[in-house]
Parts: sequence; structure tokens; C-alpha cells
Amino acid sequence: MTALVEHTGAWLDGFTNQPPASEYLRTLREAGFRRFAERGFPTTHDEEWRFTNVARIARTAFHVAAASPVLRLPDGVQQLTPGQAESDLARHAEERNPFVALNTAFLDNVTVLRIPSGAVVGQPIEIVHAVVARDAPLAVHPRTLILVGANAQCAIVETYQGRGQYLTNAVTEIVAGEGAVIDHYKVQQEDRAAFHVATLAASVGRGANFSSTSISLGGALVRHDVNAVLSEGSEVALNGLYLVNGSQHVDNHTVIDHAKPHGTSRELYKGILDGKSSAVFNGRILVRKDAQKTDSRQTNKNLVLSAEAVIDAKPELQIFADDVRCTHGATIGQLDSEALFYLQSRGIGGGDARNLLTYAFAQDIVDRIKIRPLRDSLESGLFEKFHEHPC
Repeated sequence: MTALVEHTGAWLDGFTNQPPASEYLRTLREAGFRRFAERGFPTTHDEEWRFTNVARIARTAFHVAAASPVLRLPDGVQQLTPGQAESDLARHAEERNPFVALNTAFLDNVTVLRIPSGAVVGQPIEIVHAVVARDAPLAVHPRTLILVGANAQCAIVETYQGRGQYLTNAVTEIVAGEGAVIDHYKVQQEDRAAFHVATLAASVGRGANFSSTSISLGGALVRHDVNAVLSEGSEVALNGLYLVNGSQHVDNHTVIDHAKPHGTSRELYKGILDGKSSAVFNGRILVRKDAQKTDSRQTNKNLVLSAEAVIDAKPELQIFADDVRCTHGATIGQLDSEALFYLQSRGIGGGDARNLLTYAFAQDIVDRIKIRPLRDSLESGLFEKFHEHPC
């Protein structure tokens, strides 16, 4: 038994001392904890976790706290109980991921939202997760399920922030009905002493359009898993921006599963690394045998500002159909010396020129945010960050 497997036992007290729950939730909890105990924490011997060592998480004695998100729900959004969503809760995020199983083991204050068929929600759905750890490290396990009916339209913003040493282990499941249109945004601004592990699982119905943009700024060790399964004629866009410096580590793992024909997917992730930071991008596009006429493009670009920063990029294509159009690629580079020289020749100082070019690199992702207040806030924050101190 490895040390990390042994540490799973430390979670048993928290599991057995949870608040009472319905028989339905108790059954899900027990199954989740059983799977977590069987698998243990992942190690760097697991291919999916080869570049991300979670030993610091496994060895920390966390006190489990209830997730208490702040919800801002516009008209047209219904809040349900977990029992009203039994056919979808814990059905989409794969629990072979030990952190997903651990989240299920601590199901408590589950957020379940439904947008009825045909509804057009005019304002964004906002879900804010904030943790304050004072005397001891805390662990929270937020669980969110969003059901979007056929031909409905909505935008969703998830924000993660906090203070102190803590673990956010979040799972979000989104089910898009036929013809639905969903814009999803995740802004991760955790404390620099915090750990953030999260899974987003999207099931995209026939002819539906789903986009998700991930902005990752904080955290000591961060892992984002994004998995989308497409139906016939679905469209999916995954965008991401990650900024790390100091000793920060961020790992983005994405899977776009073209399960049916005539699906379209676009993916663009950009990273900016400075100091002794490290990052991982592993993006997999899976085209199943029956998914003919698939059109998929994946791009990962990284800007490395320090000789000590490390990026591991691994774009992947798995194609089992023969009538498809798929491309993928990854680039790693530094600031353009000619562009730097040009700016400096126009009287812009070296530091300011460097920051302007770095900001321009990030701008492409920020421009894809359709919610203006969110985009303006991120633009202001990024510009200030690059202007006052390097990433």
C-alpha cells in the first residue's frame, strides 16, 4: 500500500460524522467513499497525473467544512432538491477520478438548477464559492448540477476565491438539452496557499451549443478537468487562460468526446508562466467510430517568461472514424524580441513593453468572454497585474 493510499483513511472520520441526509444521498455518499477508498489518491505513476503530484493534499489534515455557495439566480432559473434530479446527479462526472469520488462521498449542500425548455435567461447565473480558513486547513466539496432544457439559453459564471490554507474539490455537471445554448465561465482566484481540484462534465445534446472559458489565476496547486460529450450536430468551444508565477502549479486536462456525427469543437488554451512555476496542458480529442463528419481543432499556446518555469504540453487525437477533419498543436515560446525592441524604440520602458506584450497575449482569451462586466473586470485586473508586477 502506498503512502497516498494510506492517507485516504484520514478522511474516514469526516465521512462518518457528516450531517444526516436522505437515503438517496446516503447511498451516493457511500458508493463514492467506497470508490475513493479503493483507488486512493492518484500518484505520478498514474498517466493522467504524471506531472501533478498531489502528495501535499494527501498529507494535509483537512477539517471538512460544508460548501456554502452564494447564488445569484435571475428570473427563469429554478432551484431543485437533489431528490428531484436523481436521473442526472452523479451521472456525468466520471468517478474513476478519485477526487470526483471524494466529492460524491461528501455530498451535502448540493446546488441543483434547472432552466426550463425554451427559456431565455437574460442575466448570468452567478455561483460564488468563498472559503476562509483561519485556525486549521479546511476542505470543501462543492457540487453543482445544472439542467438546461431543450432550446433554452443561459450564461453561467462560477467564481472560486478564499483566504488561508484550504482545499476546494469541486464537481460541476451540466446537461444541455437538444438545441440549447450555454456559455459557461469559471474564474479561479484561490489564495496562493490553497489547493484547487475541479471537474466540469458537460453532456451536450443534439444540436446544442456549449462553450466554457476557464480563467486560472490563483492557488498553490491547481487541477482543472474539463470533459464534454457531444451528440449529433453539437458544437463545443473550450477556452482557457492560466497565469502562474512563483512556485505555482496548474494542470489543465480536457477531453472532447465526439460520440455522434456532425459534431464541431474548437479549443484554445493559453498559458503565461514566470518564476519557478509549472503548468500542464493535456488535451484529448476522441472521435468515435460512428462520429463521421467531425470537425475539431485544438490549440495550446504558452508564453514562458522565466528560464526556471516549466510547461508540459500534450495534445492528443484519438480518431476511429475515417471522414473527419481534425487538427491539434502546441507551442512554447518567449516574448518577441523584435516587438520588444520596437516598443522600446518608441519610448516605452523595458518593463512596460514586456507587460504590454504579455497582456496582448492574454487578451485573445479575455475577448471571448461575452458577459461585459466580467470581461471588463478581468481586463482591468490583468492590466493592473501586468503593469505593477510581472506575472
